[in-house]
Amino acid sequence: MVLLAVALDAAVGEPRRWHPLVGFGRWTTWLESRLYRPSRGAGVLALTIACAPFVIVGHFLDGLFFNGMPAAVLILYLAIGARSLFEHAARVAEPLARGDLDAARVAVGRIVSRHADELDAAGVSRAAVESVLENGNDAIFGAIFWFVVLGVPGVLLYRLANTLDACWGYRNGRYRRFGWAAARLDDLLNYLPARLTALSYAVVGRAA
Repeated sequence: MVLLAVALDAAVGEPRRWHPLVGFGRWTTWLESRLYRPSRGAGVLALTIACAPFVIVGHFLDGLFFNGMPAAVLILYLAIGARSLFEHAARVAEPLARGDLDAARVAVGRIVSRHADELDAAGVSRAAVESVLENGNDAIFGAIFWFVVLGVPGVLLYRLANTLDACWGYRNGRYRRFGWAAARLDDLLNYLPARLTALSYAVVGRAA
């Protein structure tokens, strides 16, 4: 099933019109507008309401349709983003290769959280590489890891927690307490995958 999902991602890429994680982001925005309080308890409640319905549905889908295979392949395909990651990196590499620093800055600004306006060519390249390596865990290795360990509910929880961390997991005045649960859950779910991902990078780098 993993190979089928990876092959589907390589052939098709992410959905162009509407991605489920974009819809989930809108759902979390709506929840935040109703449940936000500067407290950890509110954050735990919001996280639970945001994720639980999808994880429960995923649990039931896992046992349907020929032992869950079509649904599982589709959900894992939507959870990974190897081709999208490659395309984003290429949009940075191509203008860098032809010396168009302004275009490279714009492209890298779409995949990193830092301001790219003042970066030189080396800084743009470094930011792109760091983003690709980090997202190699979030969008590929981590998703596959939790799919293998816990099936559809596992990969759903992982990607939803990852998205919530991107929305709420900031150490600023608004989210330091409300986003605590999302940040800690993402850290917990990434503890093993991130280390295995780093190990794989080291092995590949040494082999190269």
